[in-house]
Amino acid sequence: LTLTKAYAMIRLVIIDNKSMIYEEMTVPENKPASHKRVLDAAKAEFLEKGFAKASIRSIGERAGMTSAGLYRHCTDKEDLFCQILEPLMTELNGYLHSHKEKSDHALEGENCRAEAFDNGTITIFRSLSVRYRQEMKLLLCRAGGTRYENFMDDLVKTEETEMFRAFEALRKQGYAIREISEKEMHMLLSAYMTAIMEPVIHDYTEEETETCFSTVLDFFMPGWMKIMGF
Repeated sequence: LTLTKAYAMIRLVIIDNKSMIYEEMTVPENKPASHKRVLDAAKAEFLEKGFAKASIRSIGERAGMTSAGLYRHCTDKEDLFCQILEPLMTELNGYLHSHKEKSDHALEGENCRAEAFDNGTITIFRSLSVRYRQEMKLLLCRAGGTRYENFMDDLVKTEETEMFRAFEALRKQGYAIREISEKEMHMLLSAYMTAIMEPVIHDYTEEETETCFSTVLDFFMPGWMKIMGF
């Protein structure tokens, strides 16, 4: 099968749990407009009901199309959820990678205090929570049943690895890093990351978010500096 200005998807359709047919669906050339309508409808559905309780039929009704028409834009419900989050996750992963490279470079220097442990995490999520507020809400509060349902725990585990690696580098440079267990580190980073996410979870205004981020920095940074021997 060759398609030039459209693509085809072969879907298995089950009728009354007995009869089965194969249906070929071709997406027309003007897909972008209808695809945006689908994603907007899916976002509204997921925000209202969460992933688990959302339904393809309801999303189709919101978008003004049948379930069959909706499947021209996705492979399943989770695919729709992930498509909505894709811009956010791409930017977030890019930010985290860039911040890691910056920290790695700083740790190689003779005086790494200022550069290796700045407020990069706060800066990242301050920006994302303003530009991707609804997507952040989906990620943090509505993702149960998707590949992102353990996002916070996975993020904390990643940060744990990076912090222990940084601690080791600092010890080699002569800093009196306090010995801290994995459980202690997990507790501290979980508290820190949860505090950063609270404005999204509880729908703070942009002004309230800025105030809370400043408070988080004032509260946590002196403690991190003490643990690191600065």
